[in-house]
Amino acid sequence: MNTKYIFVTGGVVSGLGKGITAASLGRLLKNRGYKVTIQKFDPYINVDPGTMNPCEHGEVFVTDDGAETDLDLGHYERFIDENLTANSSVTMGKIYSTVIERERRGDYLGKTVQVIPHITNEIKDRIYKFEDTDIDIVITEIGGTIGDIEGLSIIEAIRQVGLEKNPEDVMYIHVTLLPYISGSNEIKSKPTQHSVKELQSLGIKPDILVCRTETDIPNSIREKLAMFCNVRKTSVIQNKTADCLYAVPLNLEEEGLAREVCNHLRLDRYIPDNINWEKMVDKIRKVDKSKNVKIAIVGKYITLEDSYISVIESLHHAGFENGVTVKIELVDSEKINKDTAKEKLSKYDGIIVPGGFGNRGIEGKIETIKYARENKIPFLGICLGMQMAVVEYARDVLGIKDANSAEFDNKTKNPVIHIMEEQKKVVKKGGTMRLGAYPCILKEGSIVSNLYKEKEISERHRHRFEYNNDYREKLEEKGLIVSGTSPNGELVEIVELNQKLHPYFVASQFHPELKSRPNRPAPLFVGLIKACIK
Repeated sequence: MNTKYIFVTGGVVSGLGKGITAASLGRLLKNRGYKVTIQKFDPYINVDPGTMNPCEHGEVFVTDDGAETDLDLGHYERFIDENLTANSSVTMGKIYSTVIERERRGDYLGKTVQVIPHITNEIKDRIYKFEDTDIDIVITEIGGTIGDIEGLSIIEAIRQVGLEKNPEDVMYIHVTLLPYISGSNEIKSKPTQHSVKELQSLGIKPDILVCRTETDIPNSIREKLAMFCNVRKTSVIQNKTADCLYAVPLNLEEEGLAREVCNHLRLDRYIPDNINWEKMVDKIRKVDKSKNVKIAIVGKYITLEDSYISVIESLHHAGFENGVTVKIELVDSEKINKDTAKEKLSKYDGIIVPGGFGNRGIEGKIETIKYARENKIPFLGICLGMQMAVVEYARDVLGIKDANSAEFDNKTKNPVIHIMEEQKKVVKKGGTMRLGAYPCILKEGSIVSNLYKEKEISERHRHRFEYNNDYREKLEEKGLIVSGTSPNGELVEIVELNQKLHPYFVASQFHPELKSRPNRPAPLFVGLIKACIK
């Protein structure tokens, strides 16, 4: 079978859920037995989201191979349950950077370098990279909305793909908004008509319209859209706001999205096996709403919920597994000190201190960890949260008052968190940054080994600083157990307190949220919620 290409574009406004639409379609096609991958093209000029402010762009999602990517890759992985790679996240910054490097090397033999063909060819190369692999279908989401000036070269490139490949091997899906005007009790189709007209002016005729709506689309509107947007009526797909995020694939199945895709791409596996996904959604819907636990995520990027989207989703996954609703609140670590900790934190059943960079809000995180430890509130520290748990324990239990991370005080006499010389020999890329998946050996009989039920695990990292082994013996003597390390025992990956001292106090150097799935929740989150229930 030839590799099939599906392009998902968006119109009218951003934030319509192109990523969820692409991920849902990926799940439906995977449930038909096809090997699916998804990639995202972002039109911004940053090379990757790694240096972007989480409050502006949301979290940085990290893949196994160490790529810092857009948060939509998290949605893709959670829906299709496949580990994606660096080639699944491409920015215009990355494209331009590659083309300019080639020009400097003389690869273009002195020719004038232009958007067409050099930039568009580089974009197509990234799309075609999945050929000659086991991938049957490549779904590519185009970031931004139609008409954005920075995205025009991407649109031109995917237009060219439609010419270079067989018509039955390429299709275009356009996601738009159908606004509801309450005053006249009408759904308006005009914004979608204008968006499609814009897309057609760029040389692309959409094969399917996916229409985001809060209410059911009347038959008359479907007919109108089909006529004015030049698509079949059966290809006008309603994507109504769902009661549960993971029900979206089933809703789109019912609307006939996958059927239309199979027809166009001449795919012969029409009958899906959605039974396991249906069971999972049914289980989610049956969670007793009266049973809930309240979790605080104490961080410093709280102005945008997407900054912690994978942590939030992982908590929901753990709630499904434990049969409870998880209520989540973001708490500003800058507003927590020894005088306000009780007032801000006492109402929560569990506390998470997530990752981050820079010293803003650090003392608030340390005070949060102290409050959780002393008051026996179930606690999970992630990355920076783990490092601050070590700092807090060294200060308060070992009595090393100036204990700190070298990230925040490079002159401290007691850097319990530092950059190891040995670390530079094992990092995959990113200078002193540890990025991507690394193995971890769990201590037998520990909380984490009982949760994972494995001796060796693999989890994803994104950090520079490490636990300082010079303090390991003293910290363990006082109860902060090292329960996970790198295979050579040099890099500390997990610390925990014995359950005689605390019901659940676990902190990991890695980001467990990046591999959590709705049908396979991350063990450290499952353990946290279980402890909260108890």
